[in-house]
Amino acid sequence: MEHAGHGDAHGHDDAHGHDDDDHIHPEPTTFLSKYVFSVDHKVIAKQFLFAGLFWLAWGGVMAMVIRWQLGYPGRPVPVLGEFLWQENGGALPAYSYSSFFTMHGTIMIFFAITPIMIGAFGNFCIPLMIGARDMIFPKLNMYSFWAFFIASIIMMTGFFVPGGHAATGWTAYPTLSTTIGQPGHGMSLWALGIFVSGASTIMGAVNYITTVIRLRAPGMGYFKLPLTVWGLWLTSILNALFVPVIGSAGLLLLMDRLFGTTFFIAGSSIIQGQGDPILFQHLFWIFGHPEVYILILPAWGIISDLLAFFARKPAYGYKATVFSMAAICVLSVLVYGHHMFTTGMSPLLSQGFMTFTMLISVPSAILFLNWLATIWKGSLHFTSPMLFSLGVVFVFGLGGLTGMYLGNITTDIYLHDTYFVVGHFHFTMAAAVFLGSFASIYFWFPKMFGKMMITSLSKVHFWLTIVPLTYLFGAMHIVGYGGMSRRLFDLSRYEFLWHLQPLQTSISISAFLLGSAQFIFVFNFFYSLAYGKKAAQNPWAVGTLEWQIPTPVPHYNFAEIPLVYNGPHEMSRPDMTDRDWLAQDEPPPSTPAKRGEPEPTAEPVAAE
Repeated sequence: MEHAGHGDAHGHDDAHGHDDDDHIHPEPTTFLSKYVFSVDHKVIAKQFLFAGLFWLAWGGVMAMVIRWQLGYPGRPVPVLGEFLWQENGGALPAYSYSSFFTMHGTIMIFFAITPIMIGAFGNFCIPLMIGARDMIFPKLNMYSFWAFFIASIIMMTGFFVPGGHAATGWTAYPTLSTTIGQPGHGMSLWALGIFVSGASTIMGAVNYITTVIRLRAPGMGYFKLPLTVWGLWLTSILNALFVPVIGSAGLLLLMDRLFGTTFFIAGSSIIQGQGDPILFQHLFWIFGHPEVYILILPAWGIISDLLAFFARKPAYGYKATVFSMAAICVLSVLVYGHHMFTTGMSPLLSQGFMTFTMLISVPSAILFLNWLATIWKGSLHFTSPMLFSLGVVFVFGLGGLTGMYLGNITTDIYLHDTYFVVGHFHFTMAAAVFLGSFASIYFWFPKMFGKMMITSLSKVHFWLTIVPLTYLFGAMHIVGYGGMSRRLFDLSRYEFLWHLQPLQTSISISAFLLGSAQFIFVFNFFYSLAYGKKAAQNPWAVGTLEWQIPTPVPHYNFAEIPLVYNGPHEMSRPDMTDRDWLAQDEPPPSTPAKRGEPEPTAEPVAAE
């Protein structure tokens, strides 16, 4: 039995004996306390969302400049070139190109995807979906956002210092990232920004983990949690364990740059200490590969729920999905070495990493098959969240298949550091999380802002996104297989790559189409904020707890802590006469006794 003996029918105790009055905070009365230094998880979620969307746009513009240079090498960059690179005739200089692709990766991973998927939807969804009034540590939640904001300022400052921003690639390998490889303050600000951003992430992780453990509503056992919460909770566990690793790497790099230490300085053992550049790669990828799953797990959880909601049937293999996500979390710790097959590590050690890499594809395949089984023979409703969820399934499937080549030592040696890796990485993480972010925004926008987005524009946005996105990252595999290394500035300087230039140009055109399609979302988002149709309480007709309370959500979320009876996917219920779904806090309708069975008694049966 789950949470036996806790709480009455009115929810006066939560699952762990807390009173209704727990985590009730006075409603703020000033502008600063309500919108700026808020401790309300819903407001903090919106702060993270707007910050993440800002950085998503910034990183997207940088991607367009990168693709312009690759598609039309040496030509003046439209609009921006005239203002930024007049001394180069408007064309992108080589150093600026290196800086742009470095900061594009850094921004998208740490300052766009993380605040949107984890900061915004983690904050918004977790308390509402588990029946809590707020996060368990509201002030720590506020500090998490403002630490992220400070990290954003630090990272932004790097664009304006003499010598420019970091230009080492987002992996920041020494010796490129030491003062030998890159003098100036841009790289130091990068390391400091990553460190402070990591502190923000750890604060949020501690909050999320503890909130799910301690503040679930009565009856909300772990296997009645929405899969969205499972994804965010497992992500938080990985964050708490592995963000300190990248934080330590950034701090040691900062000390090398500013204080003369030699943690990552090649040959320093001759002078003093035992520095080694490869040590940084170990630290980076011990974090870096779990980071892939840190970013994709929330998207997996969210689309697992959305596919069930809009197929109007229970999620297939709920427990198998949960155990698969948990297995991936464990195995993600053991596969990081496949990023380092070419560093000269022992072949026996490489073989172990390859084995675990192939093994992690098993739970990933289970997830994928569960998604297919969920939509199989479902009553599919092709809403905009459903379309983007199906898009996640499609691009993740493509990315997973191409990853098998990179997890194998023999093929990775050829493909390592080519555009094949770039295409795979963008399919599995960037494209999947990008589409998952839009699915989340379209789904929870009515509950977050009390307005509906324009359906027709949302669907146009999907189709104008998924088509060029698929070609863009798919064709990157082809040019990578053809021998193009990543980070090349000008293909025209390499005769053996000349035949790939027309394909590069077509890839860039797809990128421009993809970027242009996002203006549809921008218009839809802000127009709907101002003039959108007022949202109903439960426009999607689903049973999770956040849709059973008024829209917009009251300050305290729940007037009374709900009592949970059901799982999150009670769809296609033939025993419901007026609808096909059952809310999580709604007692199931009584089922007539079968022939030969006793009639149900008026007294409840004691739980085992």
